[in-house]
Amino acid sequence: MKNFRLFPKSYGALPYIFLVYLLMPLFNISSEEGVKAVMGYGLLLLFLISYRQCYQPIRLTSFYLWVAVQVAVTLTLIGFYDPYSIFLGFYTSYFIGWIDDKKRFHQTLILFTVIMMLCTGWIGVYYGFANLAFTLPFAVVMVLSPYGIRNMHEQVELKNQLNEANEQIKTLIKQEERVRIARDLHDTLGHTLSLITLQSQVIQRIADHPDKVRTEAKGIEQTSRSALQQVRELVSDMRVSTIEEELAHMEQILMAGNIEFHCNVPEMATELSPLQQNIAGLCLREASTNIVKHSKASKCSVTVDQNSSGLTICIQDDGIGMANRQWGNGLKGMAERLSLIEGDMKVKTEMGTAITISIPIVVKTKEGVGAL
Repeated sequence: MKNFRLFPKSYGALPYIFLVYLLMPLFNISSEEGVKAVMGYGLLLLFLISYRQCYQPIRLTSFYLWVAVQVAVTLTLIGFYDPYSIFLGFYTSYFIGWIDDKKRFHQTLILFTVIMMLCTGWIGVYYGFANLAFTLPFAVVMVLSPYGIRNMHEQVELKNQLNEANEQIKTLIKQEERVRIARDLHDTLGHTLSLITLQSQVIQRIADHPDKVRTEAKGIEQTSRSALQQVRELVSDMRVSTIEEELAHMEQILMAGNIEFHCNVPEMATELSPLQQNIAGLCLREASTNIVKHSKASKCSVTVDQNSSGLTICIQDDGIGMANRQWGNGLKGMAERLSLIEGDMKVKTEMGTAITISIPIVVKTKEGVGAL
């Protein structure tokens, strides 16, 4: 009994407010005496129980049963106590509007309409035209109100579904943001920390040459400052990488790893959008990090070719290749980024590793609409 509630909390105060309409039949029954009064109070109690049960999470068959009980009690009160007990039909019409199935809704409403119209006609016959004229407008409203209630419930249901969809969207956005942050951390700080590691290893090898140590230490300082700047840009989501910048960074990290670097870029691409430039640059950064960490290569070359249809970047090294190894997070991240701009990436492992990146160029039409 500790957790007992007359009505579910989710419905708020509305079910309690509707109980006010039971005062009129209660007043009429209070004027009765003896067995008739006891039976009248019993009928009102039964109606109250059916009213409460319709608010509970019960099976559909039980719901119909309690609605039928309400109609039966209403008819009994109309016939033996007071004709204005017909207004109890508003409770039933309210619950009919809850029926989700369209066919069952119309079937139940038609049956309810027939019963209420017969009751109204009976009131007119036994109590006179004045009572008929008074009750008929209310009876019409009673049989039409389920449509409004059903529409209201559909709107509430749609709103709930929309809220659920919005929550799912928020969850997906959070997941996507986590993936983006993880990818950005891998592509930016991973690259820079790898460079610091290589420079630290160089210092260990040249520990007996103070001048060279100072030079490399200065390089580590510059790299660490670059890492700090990358963190700031990553947090503010303002980091933009271009092909020119990343080719310079690529040369820096490859030289630190004692890998000979050759770059063949006849003419830099100027028709790429900032997003395409950024993604192409990040792919170059990831490729250079992978070469230094995994390839055991001594040479690396980058060729950039552009024509009217798109940009092609070929990254070739003479390392051990990938054999049958699966793609790691770096290559998967490159492919995911390229898919955002409808780009493509192919990897070959003969005589080292060759990565070919293709990015389509957006051509502006006369109307100003971009087309691939």
